[in-house]
Amino acid sequence: MAENEKAGHTFLASLGKTRLRPGGVEATEWLFRQAQLTPECKVLEVACNMGTTSIELAQRFGCTVCAIDMDKNALAKARANVAAAGLESQIQFLEANASKLPFDDASFDVVINEAMLTMYVDKAKAKLIAEYYRVLKPGGRLLTHDIMYTRSELAANKQTLLEQVVKSNVSPMTHQAWKDLFLANGFDDVETHNGSMSLMSPLGLIRDEGVARALRIVFNGLRSRENRSRFLGMFRFFRRNRHQLNYIACCSRKGMPGA
Repeated sequence: MAENEKAGHTFLASLGKTRLRPGGVEATEWLFRQAQLTPECKVLEVACNMGTTSIELAQRFGCTVCAIDMDKNALAKARANVAAAGLESQIQFLEANASKLPFDDASFDVVINEAMLTMYVDKAKAKLIAEYYRVLKPGGRLLTHDIMYTRSELAANKQTLLEQVVKSNVSPMTHQAWKDLFLANGFDDVETHNGSMSLMSPLGLIRDEGVARALRIVFNGLRSRENRSRFLGMFRFFRRNRHQLNYIACCSRKGMPGA
């Protein structure tokens, strides 16, 4: 597939980027702090990509992780990364559809899903969230990380540009709309945190990847005409719209029976 036709996260991964989420490490760290993880916890990561978050969860908290994705190539890389980290006994990967999870009710203490819900229209978002709610244990937490409008929706021409830039349907929501979505689908309480998107910003790139890797990603993004056009197009779009597009991280808690 030509570089200009790849989905945005796939293109950035091909340049060497490991943090493929709108808020990068800052948003993921906030989610980790809300999770109350222990070695006894069972975690489901949906849309795990190359396994970066699953590996961090297992290394730092000692928990057991089941990670799913629909991308066979990403899963192959994830399995190789987990093997290199020596974590095969803690992390299991499955090819599975998030809209019909192959797990029993109340199977997990935590479900984490970063940078995926944004890619679905509102009805599809609700269906996915209902599945996450189903497989969570009472008292469990859903951790999500997506794109947020800071004021209102983008103008139609900018929305079209956003979809062209990331090569995917993209449906961000406002802060209140994200919160209301989780509450409307059964969750008792939703805590949120938002901030500037780090995906393409110079400082965010350094914070997420480190100086050496950030420089290598930029070099890879600029070294060919095809890469350069795509890379600079993404950079310019997100910079021009940085005041209207934030990341949002949400921790949604499933209530206890009778509470």
